[in-house]
Amino acid sequence: MAWTLLVIAGLLEVGWAIGLKYTEGFTRPVPTALTLLSMIASMGLLGLAAKTLPIGTAYGVWVGIGAVGAAILGIVLFHESVTPARVAFMILMIVSIIGLKATSGH
Repeated sequence: MAWTLLVIAGLLEVGWAIGLKYTEGFTRPVPTALTLLSMIASMGLLGLAAKTLPIGTAYGVWVGIGAVGAAILGIVLFHESVTPARVAFMILMIVSIIGLKATSGH
């Protein structure tokens, strides 16, 4: 169950990271409210997952999901650059997330 909560927390992190772009500096009320709710939910679920998972693993996976997801959505939604190096580093992050999961002992 902790891993499910952690994955959801990571996906919500993607949501709030992308949401930051839409808040336009927290000047737009609806995107700001949705972004803040996503932040609260993401951190809350991370906290619940960290009750049973090692904090280094939980935090690393949470950040990794958020970073890779935000980078992918940045490319798709905001037409950010796609370079071989950027893709390679995203793949390395995914491998790192899988490695943390595989070696966590949970």
